[in-house]
Amino acid sequence: MAQELLSQEKFEELTGELEDLKTRRRKEIAEQLEYARSLGDLSENAEYQEAREMQAAVEERIQKLESILKGAKITKVGKSDGIGMGSKVTVEKIGDKEKEKHTYTLVGAEEADMLKGMISYHSPLGGAMMGKKKGDEFSFATPRGSMKYKILKVE
Repeated sequence: MAQELLSQEKFEELTGELEDLKTRRRKEIAEQLEYARSLGDLSENAEYQEAREMQAAVEERIQKLESILKGAKITKVGKSDGIGMGSKVTVEKIGDKEKEKHTYTLVGAEEADMLKGMISYHSPLGGAMMGKKKGDEFSFATPRGSMKYKILKVE
């Protein structure tokens, strides 16, 4: 199991989700299964099949959360030697005629949300930024070829 970096907030959120799945959601599904069994013939019982599928999905999510939380390392956001978890970074693509600036926050894989500007440190862009400082230039490979960026601001 690879170590996953998480913020304290995300760790608490995932812990809460895990607890909810193990207690409330498992109980709800058990009740649905019992009701569906009471309807008779299980081979043609759509409600029973649906409840079994929900049960499998919940158990899979529980296993995933347990695995993430077991290997999680809580990161503290703060000033360090370079860009790291929680850093808010403004970059500009070198050679871009529009001089378009983009701001991203580096987060763990479970927190990533590109629409909110939150990218995983596992992503090619996020990984390439790790450890860099304001003014540094860096490049990384994409399916369209190598991209080159400059770091304009780090918060």
